[in-house]
Amino acid sequence: MLLKSFGAAALAAQLGAAQELMRFGCSQLSIDRIDPLVSPGSLPAPHMHQIIGGNSFNVTMTPDSHDPPTQSTCTSCTYSEDFSNYWTANVYFKARNGSYKRVPQMTNLGLKVQGGMTVYYIRGYQSAAKVTAFKPGFRMLVGDPANRDASKVPSGLCFRCESNINQSPFGGAPCTGSDTKAFPKSTCGGGWRVTVTFPSCWDGKNTDSPDHKSHISYPASGTFESGGPCPASHPVKIPQVMYEIMYDTRAFNNKAEWGTNGEQPFVWSHGDPTGYGIHGDYVFGWKGDALQKAMDSKCSGDACKALQRQDDKKAIACTKAQMAKEDIGTDTWLKELPGQGAMKS
Repeated sequence: MLLKSFGAAALAAQLGAAQELMRFGCSQLSIDRIDPLVSPGSLPAPHMHQIIGGNSFNVTMTPDSHDPPTQSTCTSCTYSEDFSNYWTANVYFKARNGSYKRVPQMTNLGLKVQGGMTVYYIRGYQSAAKVTAFKPGFRMLVGDPANRDASKVPSGLCFRCESNINQSPFGGAPCTGSDTKAFPKSTCGGGWRVTVTFPSCWDGKNTDSPDHKSHISYPASGTFESGGPCPASHPVKIPQVMYEIMYDTRAFNNKAEWGTNGEQPFVWSHGDPTGYGIHGDYVFGWKGDALQKAMDSKCSGDACKALQRQDDKKAIACTKAQMAKEDIGTDTWLKELPGQGAMKS
């Protein structure tokens, strides 16, 4: 498999020589307190998110009235046919004096977009098994912002404390080795890599479910990327979507600013100080049959003859103004997290 960067090549090697995967960058579309999946119609939503993808992202995105490929005029992702939306919570640093500042994101190795996320569509191990692309209206959620129990964090959701900015040594496949389900408890010389991996099996009928989870499933045997068969209840193999978010925590490595007892000082934007509330949301928005072509063509990396790749500058230029207008702690210190007053009520 020919991949353009050390990071991608190392990941491919760790996942197995026969793995087939797309890996591409998406620049930051917006940082906003809206969530059309969990809190549709709410402005603002309970907590902050960082969003990438098509610029039709909105407070309400019901499938019967919202079609990302036709309503978006640009996408912050590398492939110009991908108007999907991908989002996660943000990470904040809580100083010893109780004030908060948003932890910035940085570009992953080998990619040129700004901040945002690295997105993977993993086809799996080479086999005759067909991978069925998502249908219009498909959406899903993995993880739970309310979770505070390590045993309830799904496989494939984890943190990696990088020893240096070059991510060398690479450290193995996602969620292996010293990767943790909790926030790293020590300073990290190269920041964090946060991995969010979605299930790869579908019931073949429902493009969504009330909890946004029941229509999808991990393989019947094995865990993250085991190549195991899909369960009978969810027999259709779908692309395994995975996010990598690179957080630049280096500015917060002064332990004199950490908690009075030296406890780790980071929290998710929904107030979770453990890290176990890690989660990710996805709304499908590829144009026409582009994603199915990518799966059938076994596209690799961020360049594929079956897809249209836009200039990185166009992806970076695709942004959306904040809808819930408020200070989010990018350049200032906040007395409380955005929406924290609502959390307390």
